[in-house]
Amino acid sequence: MDRRKFFKGVGLVAFAAIVAPTTDLKAVDFRATKPDAWEADKTTKGIQALFGATPVESKEISFKAPKLAENGGSIPITIKSKLDLETIALFQDANPRSLSCVFSVPVGAIIEYDFRIKMRQTAFVTVVGKVRGSGKLIMTSKEIDVSIGGCGG
Repeated sequence: MDRRKFFKGVGLVAFAAIVAPTTDLKAVDFRATKPDAWEADKTTKGIQALFGATPVESKEISFKAPKLAENGGSIPITIKSKLDLETIALFQDANPRSLSCVFSVPVGAIIEYDFRIKMRQTAFVTVVGKVRGSGKLIMTSKEIDVSIGGCGG
């Protein structure tokens, strides 16, 4: 590579870094702000502790997971929504604590999250989303059968 091309490339990268719009990224420490949600043993208690209201069933938020998880130690989950959500949470009643994870969604983000959870037995998994602006809570849920428990079982 010649020197001229190198400096031209570095200059373009520096210019893009300076001129590019910044996003307002922030995260909420839900363990500090909503500690009771992390101690709830049932999904309904966890939802109430985290959001303070009851969500309504909706097809505007979806998640994909296997109907039968052969290994409860690593269950793939995909959450999708076209709505402008500010918070997404996943609950399940298979483990001693129902709240598995909470996401703070940046403004304008594409919601397509892939991750894995552990479940020690068959149970319902519920995904709850809080719509930005209105505060409306929506949810969807499905049962996941676990053949081998993932939490020491």
